[in-house]
Amino acid sequence: MIGPVSTTAPSQAQEHEPSHDASHEPARSRSVDGALARAVDVARAALLEQVPASDVGDHLGAVAEGDRVVTHSFGCSRAGYRGWRWSVTIARASRQRTATVDEVVLLPGDEAIVAPAWVPWHERVRPGDLTPGVLLPVDEDDPRLVPTYAFGDDVDETLDATLDEDDRGQVRRVAKELGLGRVRTLSVEGRDLAAERWYEGDGGPEAPIAKAAPDACTSCGFLVRLAGPLATMFGVCANGNANDDGRVVSLDHGCGAHSEVRIARKNLPAPLPDPVVDELTLDDLERF
Repeated sequence: MIGPVSTTAPSQAQEHEPSHDASHEPARSRSVDGALARAVDVARAALLEQVPASDVGDHLGAVAEGDRVVTHSFGCSRAGYRGWRWSVTIARASRQRTATVDEVVLLPGDEAIVAPAWVPWHERVRPGDLTPGVLLPVDEDDPRLVPTYAFGDDVDETLDATLDEDDRGQVRRVAKELGLGRVRTLSVEGRDLAAERWYEGDGGPEAPIAKAAPDACTSCGFLVRLAGPLATMFGVCANGNANDDGRVVSLDHGCGAHSEVRIARKNLPAPLPDPVVDELTLDDLERF
């Protein structure tokens, strides 16, 4: 909205203005321009030109936005906008008796319901979100991966895996030329993160099914041990009757499908009687 509108009587609107350049004055806290602060009716009139009167509440106050620039706030009574406020910014030039309406906006307050902060897509993706055809690229500087060509599959913790972009490009080219297969492999940090995630998940010792298990996976015949550093803590379940079949489990995990589980004798079904040879013939039946 533009255009000058009268604020107060001339005697009230005229303020003592400095005759020198104010830009050379030392920085100080901004004070509310008196003429603009009293122009509540002007700000409300500008607001009512934009929204219905039923959406405008009480005047909440005025704050200085700059030299001879003031923002008036009004409560918002529009349905669904609890905690929001109307903001009307007005200004006037030096020695000017009238004010100019700069803008009218609706702003959220401390109690307003607003949309959550935007999060990039690749940070919103969680395990299980990927569907056929969906790609989730990995950053070049992902700390969970290091070049296989430079460090091999067994990364020592003392190795520095920090490489610049030129080094990473060279590693990719050499790995492709030599046919080494994997360009990057797990770093120590990536391995530790995986171990922590697995151990605290459904395949770890704190899972409800593990706490009720008769024994641990480390003594189960269906456990397939892993190779490498993670073999000391994890294996893969190969029991088709178990919930964890084909999944990584910790050695101290467990379930009711343990290979050495035996049913107590008292819970076994009653044995069948010994078989008897039936010698009864048709002639015997006719005699009866």
